Amino acid sequence: MIDLYTWNTPNGRKVSILLEELNVPYNVHAVDITKGEQLEAEFLTISPNNKIPAIRDNETGVTLMESGAILIYLAEKYGQFLPRENRIEIYEWLMWQMAGFGPMLGQAHHFLKYNRGVSTYAEERYGEEARRLYGVLDRRLEGRDYIIGEYTIADIACWPWVSRYEWQEIDLRDYPHVRKWYQRIAARPAVQRGYHVPDHVNDIPQG
Repeated sequence: MIDLYTWNTPNGRKVSILLEELNVPYNVHAVDITKGEQLEAEFLTISPNNKIPAIRDNETGVTLMESGAILIYLAEKYGQFLPRENRIEIYEWLMWQMAGFGPMLGQAHHFLKYNRGVSTYAEERYGEEARRLYGVLDRRLEGRDYIIGEYTIADIACWPWVSRYEWQEIDLRDYPHVRKWYQRIAARPAVQRGYHVPDHVNDIPQG
């Protein structure tokens, strides 16, 4: 059984979406970051960086922080969404998301949604970088249904960040390949379920 410690952020949603796609049982522990629960000493033993998401695999005793590492671990354990023949390419795009797409869009959220007017420079810098990164993804998806061609953890890592495109002041009509990809993934039932974790903790089968 997997214990998932999470909140309703793009990084948290990556893991709940993958767990739903894998169709494996898991327990959800909501860590309310708006109340500072991620800073509590008990959570520190699971996530040394005091960030969600984190997991504990009760079958193996493994605890993991960092969403990218968790995606790789779960995909390897259950043998899905990480095909061996495309593994290096998947890692490439997963690292792109972890190092650039997510952090830069996170800064866009900070300055364009939550702190507008604080710094014109920051708004312009992160707004422009968000548009550049969407362009990278749009070019990658030209002629492909998914980032690697088939649905993998690379898509699962990127999609929750795109789901907040309005926070980034992005018009998906400017990125037609991203828009189709976004809609294609949004239609998946497991994605719809995973997106609402931990909001709907009681909707997830326990045990």
